[in-house]
Amino acid sequence: MISDLVKSALGRLRIVAFIEGISYLVLLGIAMPLKYLAGIPQAVRVVGMAHGVLFVLFVILLIQVAIERNWSFKKSIYSFISSLVPFGTFYADARWFRN
Repeated sequence: MISDLVKSALGRLRIVAFIEGISYLVLLGIAMPLKYLAGIPQAVRVVGMAHGVLFVLFVILLIQVAIERNWSFKKSIYSFISSLVPFGTFYADARWFRN
């Protein structure tokens, strides 16, 4: 299944969107509370860096897929905005990324 996804730009976008969504939830739900409630700022540094790299990769893949598949500007913007909202990439995968 995963090997089939890696073969296309849309498949790679779906994989990165899923991992990016998980990293966002870990950042907000685990790392931030550890920083502010337990005084452990290292969690935000590590998870935040990983999430940042995944976010940039998501945006690059999103641009590539939008160009390859001639997505409308509206669909592209909604897909981008989905990465800014918790659970948004999971919604985007179910709504727009399964073609």
